[in-house]
Parts: sequence; structure tokens; C-alpha cells
Amino acid sequence: MKLRNEMSPEFTWDFTPMFSDRDAWSKACDEADKAIDLIPALQGTLGESAASLKKGLLTLSEVEEKVSLCYLYAMLLKSTDGGDPDYQAMESRTIGLIVKLQSLSAFISPEIVAIPEETFNAYVAEPDMADVAFKLKKVVKARAHTLDAKGELMLAKLTDAAQTPDNAFSMLNDVDLAFPMIKNDEGEEVQLTNGNFGVFRESAKREVREGAFGAFFGTFKKFENTIAELYGGSIKLDCYFASVRGYDSARAAALFGNDVPEAVYDSLIEAVHESLPYMRKYLELRKKTLGLPKIDMFDLYVPMVEDVDFDMPYEEGKALVKEALKPLGEEYQALLDKAFSERWIDVYENKGKRSGAFSCGVHGVHPYVLLNYTDKLNDAFTLAHELGHAMHSYKSSEAQSFLNHNYSIMVAEVASTVNEVLLTLHLLKTETDKKRRAYILNHFLESFRTTLYRQTLFAEFEHKAHRMYENGEPLTAQSFSALYKSLVEKYYEGAEINELIANEWSYIPHFYNAFYVYQYATGFSSAVAIAKRIVETGDASGYLKFLTTGDTDYPIEELKIAGVDLTKPETVKDALTLFASTIDELSTLLEDIK
Repeated sequence: MKLRNEMSPEFTWDFTPMFSDRDAWSKACDEADKAIDLIPALQGTLGESAASLKKGLLTLSEVEEKVSLCYLYAMLLKSTDGGDPDYQAMESRTIGLIVKLQSLSAFISPEIVAIPEETFNAYVAEPDMADVAFKLKKVVKARAHTLDAKGELMLAKLTDAAQTPDNAFSMLNDVDLAFPMIKNDEGEEVQLTNGNFGVFRESAKREVREGAFGAFFGTFKKFENTIAELYGGSIKLDCYFASVRGYDSARAAALFGNDVPEAVYDSLIEAVHESLPYMRKYLELRKKTLGLPKIDMFDLYVPMVEDVDFDMPYEEGKALVKEALKPLGEEYQALLDKAFSERWIDVYENKGKRSGAFSCGVHGVHPYVLLNYTDKLNDAFTLAHELGHAMHSYKSSEAQSFLNHNYSIMVAEVASTVNEVLLTLHLLKTETDKKRRAYILNHFLESFRTTLYRQTLFAEFEHKAHRMYENGEPLTAQSFSALYKSLVEKYYEGAEINELIANEWSYIPHFYNAFYVYQYATGFSSAVAIAKRIVETGDASGYLKFLTTGDTDYPIEELKIAGVDLTKPETVKDALTLFASTIDELSTLLEDIK
């Protein structure tokens, strides 16, 4: 695998729009540090008038923007090579700035909350407060869960240490973990990595995907006790913060900020449970099509259609994604061109590079997209997905101030998945070859399985894992694996459950950001509804307006602008119904191919 300095610059990020060089970044860190020192002067002034309240909030926001730019620069550099000690030190320096800022600004929320309700309402009703009113209302909404200034300061000082489970797991997963050599399709010994595992588990040769599966999860199993301590520690911290703030549970605390009823979480799981017969039907179709006497967990990712040439070099992937996203309009197309030409995208894997893919918005600059592109159709879908995030960030930053630009996690997966669904619908509309069309339908079904079903399984796992601790049950590798295996057996009834799949929980990085993953499932369901409406009506205006809203309303209300209401179960159930009808469509097509 290539070292970072061996990568071709055209396929790597250009950081100069953020800072011209490291010296400029270092000076900015010094300036941010000085700006943080101005925060304490605001103490005692916020309740004096509407003007002083707004000044305090905007001053904090300006300092946060300075700190954020410094941090994101260091974080993005470290993402390209997590083993580089300079990048580690840079990120550590900026985390220190974040902790200092949080510590010195810990008085702000308690001081706002302390403003008498009648006075506060009069302040936010003033016309000049419109751009900060929602942010202030969110602070006051948490009145019952806000500690006094001393308590908030104590929690703020714990922030850095509380990142340890996540940081330690990331270092283990991205840098220190060494996977064994395995045999590829040609029988050659090759290095298994986080980045290429997805390619091997799609191999048409069962022994290759079984070997990759065993080597990958077997490696994680060797560290299961260490990882259990890390994840257990993360759960304990979630529950600690929820408890000291007076929430009923860690889940209640996680959903509170976005004003998401816990019933939305529960109804998602309930709807997926009700649809499990669809999953059993899909597994039977997969087993029949692959000609297997039984279907194992390592058989779930291999395409059901043989001999389909769907290699997708990066240049072809870019062109395909652009064409598929034409329904979103000319301005969206122009932004895609900017992303490609201005090096918003870090394309290929290198030694030490963070695994997977992500998009990171940088207010006032542009988003940065990380890929580990392997020239397959799946990579084109990942490109579309991350560009959805990127355009959401860009449109939000363009329309909103730093204070209001950062859209909530609840809606974060909608724009990305809209792009994936549009790409799928484009391929189905344009592809006439029956085998390739069947391949696309299979891919669409896999989107349902891996996003709506699998992420709901994850959501149920982390809810129950947190409940284990809240109920006084031990958090061990054995208890996590037993819980996870029971859920896999439920969701994938009819499949052979290999013992190693019980360890799958141990390699999911999202679990260190508690109660995040359910939003992939609700986001997918929302995106299916939005994309279908755009294609059927030719009108993307409501959706494009949604992309600009940032953090100016609660996410469920923002989604209504795009035509989706998650408080009603129909959004999830309609997506599951589409899953069922797509199974039937693929089954018929496969019979025709025979």
C-alpha cells in the first residue's frame, strides 16, 4: 500500500483554501486562543438586554468558528495518515482549544436559562433577534437539564477525557490493527485491509469471501475484551452525562436536543420487526439464485447476478453521478463540477488513512470528502452519498451564519441517501441489459438491507446495550456478543449464523457516537420518499430549500419542507413496502434471465 507522500496530488485534498501552510494554521491557533480569553468578559451581561444577549451569543459563535477551522484542518490532515505524529500533535493542540473554550464558556447556558421566562420571551420576540431566536429557544428548552455554572464547568473539563474510548478505538482500528494475508480470486496472497474488505466479501468465489470474513472478524475477536472495555466505557459516559443532567436514560438525552420523540425510535424498530418476513423472502431468493444449500452471513454481499461487468473507474464514476443527479438542477451540477475540479475529494486508500468514507463541511470554505475508492460500482454510490452530504453542507453554509449552519444529525443522512436513490433510479431507467438491470435491483435491495434493516439492528443493539448498564448488568465482550448474536438471529432468520458474526459489534465506529445510527434508517426512508417525488414530479424546489435550512428549526420540522413527516409511521412502512415489491421485481427478472 502506498504511503501518503506517494499519492498523486490530483486525487488528494487541497488544504490551501483553509490555510496557506502550517505556519498560517499555527498563527490562527494562537489567535483563536486569544479570542477564547475574551469570553469570560461576557459573564454577567447576557440578561441585561436583548442586545447584550445577542452580542454574547454572536461573540461565542465567532470564537467557535475560529476554533472549528483550526480543529478541522488538523483533523482532516490526521485522517489522511493517522500514524503521523505531527498530525496527532496538531489535533491534540486543537482539542485543547476546544476544551478551553468549553470551560470558559460554561457559564453561558446557565446564565441564559437564568433569565426570567417573561423577560426571555420578550427578548427573543424583538425583530432584531430573529437570526438567533431558535438557538436561544433550544438553550432554554434544556432548562431542566442545565446545571449551574460550576456544574457545567466540571462537565466541560471532562470533555477531553470523555473522548478516550472513541479516540482509542479509532487508533486501534485505523492505525494499529494488522489484518492477515488472504487469498484473492486468483489464489494469490494479498493483504487484507479495512479498505478492501468490502471488495473481498463481494467475491463470486465463496472460499474468498469466507476467508476474508474469517480473517477480518477473527482479527477483531482477538481484541474483543479490549474493545468491550472501550465500548463499555463509552456507554458508561453516555449514561453518566444523561444521569447528571436529569434525563431518564441515555437515549432520552440523545434524542432530546433534536426534539425527536422516543416513539419515533421505537416505531422504527417495530416497523422493521413487522417486515422481517420480507427479509426472510429476500434471503430465500438470494440462496436460490446463488445455488447454495444454505446461506451464511458472508454470502449476503456477493451480487446475485454472475458475470456482470460493473467496474467503475473514478472518472466514469464521476460522470455517472453527475448524470444521475441532473433532476436536482443546473446549480447543483455546477457545484459538483467545483467539487471535482477544486480537489474537495481525497480519493484513494493509503497507509494510515482513515477507513470508510465521510464528508466534512467547513463553513466559509467548502466541504471535504474522504473516500477509499476501489473502482467498483459501490464506490460510485459512495461518491454520490458523500457528495450529498457535501452539497447539504455547502448549501447550508452558503445560506446560514456559522451560528445556524450546522444541520442536525437527524437530517444528516437524508441528502446523502437522496443521491444514492437518484443514482439507482437513473440506472434502472437507462439500463436495458437484463443482467445488469438485475444487478442494479440487487444493489437497491442491498441498500434497504444494509441501511434500513442493518442500521435498525444496530440501533436496537445500542439501545439494549445502554439499558444493560442502566439495569446494572455487566458490560463484557461475552454479554455484547450474546446480545448482538440474538439480534442477528432475529433479523436474519433463515441464514446460518456463523459464530464470528457475534463480534460484528466490535468494529462499528458509530457506536461511539451514541444513538446516531437509527438516523441512517429514518434518513433512508425519508430519502426514498423525496427522491421518488422529485423523479415523478420533476420538482426539486422543496428539497433544495430544505438543504439551506441548517439548524434553524428542529429536524422533523425541516423535513416537512421536503414533504416528509417522520412522526407518522407511513414513511418507514412505505419504504419497506418498496423493498418487498423490489424483491418481487428482481425475482421475476431472474426467472426471465434463466
